[in-house]
Amino acid sequence: MRCQPHNGHQVYIWLKNVQTCLLCDEQTDSDTPICTACESDLPWLIDQCERCALPLSICGLTCAQCTRQPPAFDEVIAAWLYDFPIDALVTRFKHQGKWPLGRLLAELLGLSLQHRFDEGLARPDLMIPVPLANRRLRQRGYNQAAMLANWLSSQLGLPVDERLIKRVKETPAQQGLGAKARKRNLRDAFVLTAPARVTGKHVALIDDVLTTGSTADALARLLSKAGARKVDVYCLARTPKPGD
Repeated sequence: MRCQPHNGHQVYIWLKNVQTCLLCDEQTDSDTPICTACESDLPWLIDQCERCALPLSICGLTCAQCTRQPPAFDEVIAAWLYDFPIDALVTRFKHQGKWPLGRLLAELLGLSLQHRFDEGLARPDLMIPVPLANRRLRQRGYNQAAMLANWLSSQLGLPVDERLIKRVKETPAQQGLGAKARKRNLRDAFVLTAPARVTGKHVALIDDVLTTGSTADALARLLSKAGARKVDVYCLARTPKPGD
């Protein structure tokens, strides 16, 4: 049985008219369900590592971890710092099935990506959502990364393939694990079902939050071994370094 919901059905009446802000319940002054004040107050990620998007004190730098051991992916595009209210919105979307909040975040991420594309950021040939293990997919009923990828696909006109990477190993949840434990946890966890599809392609991995980057790194290595020309990561939010 296919657990993933049909993404062709809208979870919010997405009309281009005046709407109510999903965050403060006030009438919006735009055609998306978030008012200008709430959108401005979101923790937008500005100063970050040029490779992994780790929040830094100034822009234009590469973090120490990426300098010592560069990840397999080329660049991370994250809209926000994983801080209030983004952390609460992602949690409600991811664990409580509040799809309108996920749709809103995907819409704003899509606008940010389109702006970057207009400024010269290379558009990927293909988007691939980070897969869930079958057991977790049955428990949750949907893969939030796949939903984000399909919403972004509709908005940006980019193809998405949510079956190209399969998670074949049931592993403990990554939350709460350190970087080394996460890497051990992901060893041999994924397989590529059709390697020829990524040969010579620029691929973008889609996920909700990037924490240590272990999952993205494992998937990027898998794609690079299959001949992918470039692997980027698009996500809603990036967590700060532990202790910051």
